[in-house]
Amino acid sequence: MAATPKLRPEDALLMVDVQRDFLPGGALAVPDGDRVVDALNAWVDDAVRSKALVVASQDWHPKDHVSFTGRGGPWPEHCVQGTPGAGLHPALSVPLDAVLVRKGMDVDRDAYSAFDGTGLAALFKDRGVRRVFVGGLAQDVCVRATVLDALRAGFETHLLVEATRAVDPSQGARALEEMQASGAVLENDRGLGAR
Repeated sequence: MAATPKLRPEDALLMVDVQRDFLPGGALAVPDGDRVVDALNAWVDDAVRSKALVVASQDWHPKDHVSFTGRGGPWPEHCVQGTPGAGLHPALSVPLDAVLVRKGMDVDRDAYSAFDGTGLAALFKDRGVRRVFVGGLAQDVCVRATVLDALRAGFETHLLVEATRAVDPSQGARALEEMQASGAVLENDRGLGAR
């Protein structure tokens, strides 16, 4: 018997930066980052059944981006435009009609949130999105920023806890507390029951 879908047509599933450079062996690997893929794929299956919008974001940095240590930034070079490391995980299920948004393309300005400079909030409003379900990498950096921006934009926002991992587990725990305190609903398992 099929599970009752949790997602609805007015929902969006937002997969943040599930890119090779953030996975084990990548330039800025998130511990167990590849573990988010199966959980996200289950949500994608539900989104497709429910006719919810699926969005995938990517860091898409120029070679000499301000966030890189070579320019005094906090991060090693990662997700450089057009490189294999900037590609999405090959096992991530991305429907043909999914929306792809790229961020961090300005060489002198960083962007952590999938809403930062991408027009995503306007797109969601145009499509009638009311609830946003967020997973991906990393929990304490880009996922955190994306969830907080989704809340600021007025969307009911759900964090898919099992579908995200942190660069630093202690910072991840603090980020979870902050997101929940700001109004995010923490989804601790897929539990596709009616809501």
